[in-house]
Amino acid sequence: MWCFGVRCPYCNHEETKVTDSRDTGRYTIRRRRECLKCNRRFTTYEYIEMMPLYVIKKDGRRERFDRNKIKNGIMKALEKRPIGQDKIEEMLDCIEEKIRRDGREEIESSTIGEYVMDILKETDQVAYIRFASVYRSFADVTSFEKEVRNLTAEQKK
Repeated sequence: MWCFGVRCPYCNHEETKVTDSRDTGRYTIRRRRECLKCNRRFTTYEYIEMMPLYVIKKDGRRERFDRNKIKNGIMKALEKRPIGQDKIEEMLDCIEEKIRRDGREEIESSTIGEYVMDILKETDQVAYIRFASVYRSFADVTSFEKEVRNLTAEQKK
């Protein structure tokens, strides 16, 4: 495949060819390219441009959707748990797909929180309890115990 418009980063020549193409996520394609002048190889990434998405916070403020904020919350909940980075990225992809599937331009932060809780409950129950304790603002040990009892009861079903 010949490509015009992607300049070689080494000699600035415009003609390159794609030697390999791979999906690296739901919204990303990795391409290995070779310059037709200097024959050096380099990698480019193509991303699907998504419509802007805004999150409506509890206090009514709107802010642009930031996948990294969700990732940080999940990472805190999964700290010292046996879940790899690939699984975390898979969880993030799943959450973002749920958010974008509606096609709406705005989503409530509480809805995102519920999506995170659902996927953590399926993946790691300790992480789920950690996240729930912050997200639901457990006021005391009784609230914490109640959530653990609910989780245990769901497991038995």
